[in-house]
Amino acid sequence: MTQKRYFMEDIPRRDFLNKSIKGGLAIAATPMLLSNLLSCSGGQNFSTKITLDPQMLDKTIQHALKNGGEFAEVYVENRISRDIKMEESKFKSGVFGISQGAGVRVISGDKTGYAYTDEITEEKLLRAAEVASYIARGTKTVAPQNIEQKERDSFVTVKLPLHRVADDRRLDVMKRANQAALDYDEKIKMAFISYYDEVRGRMIANSEGLLLSDELPLLFFIVQTLGEGNNTRHMSRERLSRHSGFEMFDEVTPEQVAETAAREAVAMLEAKDCPAGKMDIVMQNGWGGVLVHEAVGHPLEADNIAKKIGAFTGKLGQKVASDVFTMVDDGTIPNLRGTINFDDEGTQMKRNVLIENGVLKKYMTDILSAKQINMERTGNGRRETFRHIPIPRMTNTFIEKGKDNPEDILKSTKKGLYVQSLSGGSVNPITGMFNFTCRESYLIEDGKKTVPVKGATLVGSCLEIISNIDAVGDDLGFGPGICGKGQMAEVTVGQPTVRIRGMNVGGSKA
Repeated sequence: MTQKRYFMEDIPRRDFLNKSIKGGLAIAATPMLLSNLLSCSGGQNFSTKITLDPQMLDKTIQHALKNGGEFAEVYVENRISRDIKMEESKFKSGVFGISQGAGVRVISGDKTGYAYTDEITEEKLLRAAEVASYIARGTKTVAPQNIEQKERDSFVTVKLPLHRVADDRRLDVMKRANQAALDYDEKIKMAFISYYDEVRGRMIANSEGLLLSDELPLLFFIVQTLGEGNNTRHMSRERLSRHSGFEMFDEVTPEQVAETAAREAVAMLEAKDCPAGKMDIVMQNGWGGVLVHEAVGHPLEADNIAKKIGAFTGKLGQKVASDVFTMVDDGTIPNLRGTINFDDEGTQMKRNVLIENGVLKKYMTDILSAKQINMERTGNGRRETFRHIPIPRMTNTFIEKGKDNPEDILKSTKKGLYVQSLSGGSVNPITGMFNFTCRESYLIEDGKKTVPVKGATLVGSCLEIISNIDAVGDDLGFGPGICGKGQMAEVTVGQPTVRIRGMNVGGSKA
């Protein structure tokens, strides 16, 4: 988003307003100037709503297809954000950002041309269209339809819009979280609080006659705590994020977020080294869903399927997992971090059942990959900003709830590892091999969660893990995340309590 950085004292308010209307701008403040920065931002004076002449968009699309091509699109974005950091009970930084620009895309066969501009004028849009059109030179042109305003169902509701929130309320939730963390236990020595919010205005027009626009608010609140004791330290983390208004903090208080983080930091100070070997794994509901997000979700994104690489290529309609395993990607769950009204290509969001009772039903597609593999558009075409082309990405991806009682799953596991929280991990989408680090885990002995252990790593392949799940709880929970795939995307992961038989665990115990 940022092209230049300015200190607050170097730029008058009028210059700030003038500079911010072109491209991207971030104003960074020293801690002493933080409150002045937030006052200057004056969210109520800025709008992300985009209004452009439809005739200009039509002209741009026609220009993009003048050399050939079967599809053209204009994507316009306007984003306003705040990013505030608190550390050692002091506000360390604050950044107010404005980003605006547009991208033009042309598709011809399997080729994509893309160009963007941070100045939204007819001249710049036509120039971007000309550059994007180079890949289609000499190919057959599909005549564009005149654009017409369309409507999409909305899954994001806002009670308290971010632009109406006084800046001291943002600082207040951070102070409350910081104090709650420090008050939890004397072993908590420090808290790190990160607050981010944005409103992103979007407009999408394409050669199929589509014209859509909306505004998406997003909040992301992170509390990390450092616990010290028993000659060791543990850094914990808890995250809260939604596409919603500031009412998020009425539904889940900053104190709740901080206390959850602090509990982990204290509990893991007692951790022993984790043994290594094959173990039965019981994974707690919620954030543990990041494992199937990485290990199963990414290999189900259709860009690799179109290239005929990946663990699930050619397996549509086949049994790939146990009977109790159903996996869903659903961008319509109200207000979750991965929820949007329509994807960044304008496709309506919907519930997509990817694997049902162990049978592979569907891949996640964008416009290009859907054409390449002759499948429906699933609403998974997403981009980080107007500077990026859309690619298939997950939204809210989770294991569907089952019928088992979570307590019974634990009680019936004689020996193994109870994973309460993962730090994250990575997967090779071609081979399906993955590894994950456990941030909080416990030994299971005689059906009970006992000693906390550190240094545990889960290793395996996507097909192996989903075939070895033999119990799925009825306690589906979710956790927010950031997904990296060349571009960043906001996502939600989820799962009920599940048990995986005979998984490889790397441990720190000699």
